[in-house]
Amino acid sequence: MTDLVEHTETVWSGGYSTDLPLKDVQSAKGDFQTVEIRSLRPSFSWIVPGGMGTRQVAWQVILSSSEDKAGSLEGDIWDSGWVHDNLSVGVKYAGTPLEPSKVYYWRVRVSTDPAGESEWSGIKAFRTATDLYEYATPSYPLVKESQRPSALSKAGDAWVADFGKDAFAQLKVTLYSETDGDTVRVHLGERLEGGRVLRNPTTSARYQMHSIALRKGTHTYRLVIPPDKRNTGPAAVKMPEYIGEVLPFRYCEVEGYKSTLHANDLEREMVRYPFDMNAASFSSSDPVLNQVWDICRYSVKATSFTGLFVDGDRERIPYEADALISQLCHYAADREFTLSRRTIEYLLDYPTWPTEWILQAVLMAWNDYLFTGDARLLESRYDILRAHCMESLIQGNGLMSTTLNPQEKPFLESIRRNEKIRDIVDWPHSGSLGLAPGYGGEDDGFVYSDYNAVVNAYAYRALSLMGEIASVLHKDSEAVELLGKADVLKKAFRKAFYDKKKGYYVDGPSAGSGAVERHASLHSNMFALLFGLVPEKNSKKVADFMISRGMACSVYGSQFLLEALYQSGRGEDALRLMTDQSLRSWYNMIRVGSTITLEAWDDSFKPNQDWNHLWGAAPGNIIPFRLMGVMPLEPGFAKVRIQPQPGSLERAEMTLPTIRGTIRMKITNTPLKRSVSVDLPANMEAEIILPEGFELVH
Repeated sequence: MTDLVEHTETVWSGGYSTDLPLKDVQSAKGDFQTVEIRSLRPSFSWIVPGGMGTRQVAWQVILSSSEDKAGSLEGDIWDSGWVHDNLSVGVKYAGTPLEPSKVYYWRVRVSTDPAGESEWSGIKAFRTATDLYEYATPSYPLVKESQRPSALSKAGDAWVADFGKDAFAQLKVTLYSETDGDTVRVHLGERLEGGRVLRNPTTSARYQMHSIALRKGTHTYRLVIPPDKRNTGPAAVKMPEYIGEVLPFRYCEVEGYKSTLHANDLEREMVRYPFDMNAASFSSSDPVLNQVWDICRYSVKATSFTGLFVDGDRERIPYEADALISQLCHYAADREFTLSRRTIEYLLDYPTWPTEWILQAVLMAWNDYLFTGDARLLESRYDILRAHCMESLIQGNGLMSTTLNPQEKPFLESIRRNEKIRDIVDWPHSGSLGLAPGYGGEDDGFVYSDYNAVVNAYAYRALSLMGEIASVLHKDSEAVELLGKADVLKKAFRKAFYDKKKGYYVDGPSAGSGAVERHASLHSNMFALLFGLVPEKNSKKVADFMISRGMACSVYGSQFLLEALYQSGRGEDALRLMTDQSLRSWYNMIRVGSTITLEAWDDSFKPNQDWNHLWGAAPGNIIPFRLMGVMPLEPGFAKVRIQPQPGSLERAEMTLPTIRGTIRMKITNTPLKRSVSVDLPANMEAEIILPEGFELVH
């Protein structure tokens, strides 16, 4: 990888890869897209050859100005010489700054224990951008995937095609007419009703009708998707001209066509960020869990259509809460990191309104470092990341409050906001977005006050991680300061929000001995437990309360509920929630006919919900990282912790892509055998903690 991009040598045109060599792009005629490396000094990463237990002890990289020189091992731009360490990710180029609009070629060889010196790698080419910076994240262009219907049937005077899964896409249709002037109507949609494309969906499920005036003979017609002002406004992420506008649809109905329609007459062009569907896998003895994994993984691929993590199709705006869950799901599904990093940088420049979501930017930046081992995002955005800790909102009692702070212009400018921020907890709230009067929202009846338990849990987590970030960047005095503030907030949190009588946490602090009983929500407890604010002696009572509330949160909140349950050793309870088949479940998303995770558990919980929203895909990362228990202990997966919690599953196996290569794992959990097998890539260490009664096998 060069600056975390693997396929730097590929040239695309209109969304499709070509055979044009990278060096010929500037002289070729046509509209071509490539990855452009934007850093003066990029980083290099590679997968070390060899199997589990192999350790890299030295490496050498050469960078050349031509393919011929790279082929003859002449590093005329840079030759690192043998460097004796085990670094294989985020290796910084240490030569003179690169020049703009040039193609460079690099190779690497390593020395490992026990194999010794390797052969030189193949030659990797990359092209620099017109404008270069000390560091800037590159990106892939958007690509297209040509698809044919998986099923085609006749329904009255119409042909109905099913492409099997929903996708953000365009359509080409090949039709025959004996004369000029015949007209057909093409209906595109995400839902069916009575065997036909649903014309008037009551939610944000999409539908469009296109009328085609046929010409005599056989012709191919490309449907032009019109822009929707709901998702092409000033704040929306726009589709690039080389791709054009897209619509999410699964079904295509051709109405009024007089001839026979064949599957090959319809071509859907799915638009997405480059994605490898074979990079990750999971299967288990539970068929519902397998279906849940499948819909979550596919959602990662399908919702990448803008090149940033956006909120589905309604607004096409990045939101921090969407991005945090999307980031983790993407790491679990593919060995690709630029989509996440670009989204983090976008949100640092264009944050949204909820207090907790501003704080989430720090969590996402830390995840980026853990999964890539590349600290340049932290280095280049340190000041704005620290501003996102919003320390000026912390009051004299050590707690954060948005209502007791005037949020004047200097504060808002520090986080790049024009309007004041507000606490959210979960979404939607009671009475909003068309919910019926008296219909509860998704925050479990949270009682809002000047001091919000969920906001303060996030504030503690952000301050703690910012202290870790400062330490990574050798800002030692700032690290001490930040960790000290986090410790003060932790003590204040426990004092203000812990209810000794209940044995768990409440939404707001006591107003004195005469105050009414304070409300305790699922959210106040799950965030406190997840972020390390609950003393060990209290964790069982807190977890018991969480379990008693069930899935009293949105699809967004489920991410943190499941994480907290696994963190407290309640894997069986988390598994039960992931395989539940009630209305508030992932199985319900499948049952109602969606193939991308929904924005809410059901239309009844959010009447304007999208049917294509990645923030509903929490099991996509919970399954590998929590159920299978694989998490990076050291940046860039230099060391990994494997702590599975299979619960009642009799069998589970997975492949997990990482920046160092693929981890393979299998769990057997029967009365006759309880075992875990693990296969790690080279240059990775593991700390393995097995459930009681399990053995490690190879």
